[in-house]
Amino acid sequence: MEKDTQIFGIRAIIEAIQSGKTIDKVFLQKGLRGDLFQELETLIKRENINYSYVPVEKLNRLNNKNHQGAIAQISPIDFVDIETLVMQASEATKTPLFLLLDQVNDVRNFGAIIRTAECTGVNGIIIQKKGGAPVNGDTIKTSAGAVFKIPICKVDHIKDALFHLQASGIKVIAATEKTDNTLYDISFKEPCAIIMGSEGRGINPSVLKLVDDKAKLPLLGEIESLNVSVACGAFLYEAIRQRR
Repeated sequence: MEKDTQIFGIRAIIEAIQSGKTIDKVFLQKGLRGDLFQELETLIKRENINYSYVPVEKLNRLNNKNHQGAIAQISPIDFVDIETLVMQASEATKTPLFLLLDQVNDVRNFGAIIRTAECTGVNGIIIQKKGGAPVNGDTIKTSAGAVFKIPICKVDHIKDALFHLQASGIKVIAATEKTDNTLYDISFKEPCAIIMGSEGRGINPSVLKLVDDKAKLPLLGEIESLNVSVACGAFLYEAIRQRR
């Protein structure tokens, strides 16, 4: 965790949240008690901020100053809301292209995906508030700065974004091996959004039930899957090929 994107101290974190700062995650000391600490816990849960309870030793490694049992990671970017993202993209083009990441949790994969998305003209990336990789220094470096050039939206759950996109006339396509269709059988010419799943689990089954279409990459070797950032690149460039 980079020191220049940290807030430490219970009161400082409370004030940061109340002032509207974008907080990626809060680390709380296990077993800590007190009225102020409880106020912070309540605020974090009410604002649906990602958090975890950790031993004091981890907090000391993150920051050896007087952290009071709480350290927060601030996001280096401002996120957009789903309504604004869809509206602005629809005004900019007749065939917007969105990318949804269902808890991709490796920051280097995340950064590589952001870089490819920017290069392929994706109108926005949608991630879930909890469970995915944060936007931090590693993400920025791997994205080659693309993180500052493409809108990123956070939602409480990927399903929230999926419903909003479908209601806005945008087809949602899942990249999954659980289908007979390859990406070459699917049309990407209309407004659409592509969902990529996490490195280990793939797309959540409950999300998979709601998509409009599914597609997989043909794999001709013995290895059964591709790195998610590589697979994402293949999907995005097929969308570009069809739209040219």
